[in-house]
Amino acid sequence: MTNLFEAAGMQRDAPRPLADRLRPQSLDEVIGQEHLLGRDGALGRLVEAGSLGSLIFWGPPGTGKTTVGRLLADATNLAFEPISAIFTGVADLKKAFDTARARRMAGRGTLLFVDEIHRFNKAQQDSFLPVMEDGTVTLVGATTENPSFALNAALLSRARVLVFRSLDEAAIEKLLARAEAIEGRALPLDQEARASLIRMADGDGRAALTLSEEIWRAARKGEVFDAMRVQDVVQRRAPIYDKSADGHYNLISALHKSVRGSDPDAALYWFARMLDAGEDPLFLARRLIRMASEDIGLADPQALTVAIAARDAFEQLGTPEGELALAECVVHLATAPKSNAVYVAYKAARAAAKEHGSLLPPKHILNAPTKLMKSEGYGSGYAYDHDAPDAFSGQDYFPEAMGRRQFYNPPDRGFERELRKRLDYWAKLRAERS
Repeated sequence: MTNLFEAAGMQRDAPRPLADRLRPQSLDEVIGQEHLLGRDGALGRLVEAGSLGSLIFWGPPGTGKTTVGRLLADATNLAFEPISAIFTGVADLKKAFDTARARRMAGRGTLLFVDEIHRFNKAQQDSFLPVMEDGTVTLVGATTENPSFALNAALLSRARVLVFRSLDEAAIEKLLARAEAIEGRALPLDQEARASLIRMADGDGRAALTLSEEIWRAARKGEVFDAMRVQDVVQRRAPIYDKSADGHYNLISALHKSVRGSDPDAALYWFARMLDAGEDPLFLARRLIRMASEDIGLADPQALTVAIAARDAFEQLGTPEGELALAECVVHLATAPKSNAVYVAYKAARAAAKEHGSLLPPKHILNAPTKLMKSEGYGSGYAYDHDAPDAFSGQDYFPEAMGRRQFYNPPDRGFERELRKRLDYWAKLRAERS
């Protein structure tokens, strides 16, 4: 029976996606990784030397890790053997190693490219070590996870980590220009919509090309989209964000440091980014409570109260109404006077507690509920502070063998300026009455 596609004069192969058609054919065509591929870049020097060691490519999706791996194999005359940790088991690894050994005996080396290498468990990662050491393969692993946490130390010690960067706006623009050249038509976008598309790509070249294809498919003849229409057409791609991976920790770090740095605008931006990416608002509420304690402390005693109230408000109102309470808290914390004096004091007190954990309190501050304890001096000489002038006796409460220590040293700002005055006054009284 005649094939319907053949009868219609159509090709049997499905159309290739734009990202595949634009895949670079040489290292010179790779966009956005000039720090690695330039003449003085790490990979540029290796290619010039004509030899490679094992490498780990670490970077976000859509930055060219797989493409660069394939082109490196071509540039150094190695056979390119790609596998993915998602679909590869122990038997598949053994087969790949055997193939590489046979190829080596025939006089050619193998670049074994392992995508998502962090998904292999410890035993699977260890299986690479012998074939790396004896030169059976040149391993190039690609990962979106921090190699320090995701890969074995033994594997890392045998491979060089190279960082791939997200594509900046200029690189995405260059990619779009290439897409328009190969398509033979311009993207039907006004200037603002084009800028919006570039932002939606979030540094991911593959995503930028996929979004471009969606726009070309959606546009009717002569139609030009503005920024608002673009968002409706592509339903706005979610930011690259994995709540169990680096994106999660990088963004919460950016939020925390923006609050600590008293920048409410940046803090609100990172807060909104995390919510927009699907972060649990209660996780953010807990972190805001921590910021109030760690970075503001008693410089603004209301900060902790505001943070707890914002969490409670969100729990009552939910999304999206309760998010405003959290945003209010972000601004309050970012604009509050900053002090880590309590944080520092607590760490110092913990260290002292571990060092002097066997010391007993001085007997004069202990209760004496029995005659024996009274005879042993428990409670003897204790001065009731409310009976002393200024309600301050000035007696020592530290273990005798330890002596007085100062852990809390408030700065002269915010509410802690008042606390500093009180402490200085009590120190003066203590010196007079000792």
